[in-house]
Amino acid sequence: MAATALPVLFWSLPETVHSEDFTDRRSQMVEFDLKQRGILDSSVLGAMLKVPRHEFVESKHLNVAYADMALPIKKNQTISQPYIVALMTESARLKATDKVLEIGTGSAYQAAVLAEIVEQVYSIEIVKTLAEEAAERLNRLGYENVKTRHGDGYQGWEEAGPFDAILITAATPKIPQPLVDQLKTGGRMVMPLGEGRDSQNLVVLTKKKDGELHKEFITGVVFVPMTGEVRQ
Repeated sequence: MAATALPVLFWSLPETVHSEDFTDRRSQMVEFDLKQRGILDSSVLGAMLKVPRHEFVESKHLNVAYADMALPIKKNQTISQPYIVALMTESARLKATDKVLEIGTGSAYQAAVLAEIVEQVYSIEIVKTLAEEAAERLNRLGYENVKTRHGDGYQGWEEAGPFDAILITAATPKIPQPLVDQLKTGGRMVMPLGEGRDSQNLVVLTKKKDGELHKEFITGVVFVPMTGEVRQ
């Protein structure tokens, strides 16, 4: 996951942040980096205000946990900037009763945001270490409506489908057909699509009654590449 080419807004950050400051910084993040950049969905804003992003970043990055920037995590992966997490979540047009599949659990921050909005989240991570740590973190934070799995997300989670929405949080060179098959009619797939490593297009694909996909461009992005079967 990574940042868009859009301008990033920052407030003055101290070298260290005390735990009592996190609530204030989360409020600043929502106000300045989300609302003022066009995120309007109240459920998304509420989720971003509630999820403790500092619990999902490396301890050495706590001082910038609520800055609008992507941050490195283990295994050369990243946690997306808050604006991108909010933008992808809003673009999925979620309802409280939805069941959502996420491909690329990473730190599990996006999964936690989704869990604050929808009934059930399924999340797949190809890197075993990240999958195990994400499951532990979600359990510790009380996210009982998130199920995680270690595996290649290209094939999705067939026995749990179909899904109202699917979010892919790594850059893909093509649209995985197994995921399209697991998307409900009218469902939305939000994903960074493109061959290049330095830029992709964030798109929303809506599945029509005939099975075809309506593609909507959102913005240019830079995500880490999805690995596994999608590259074959």
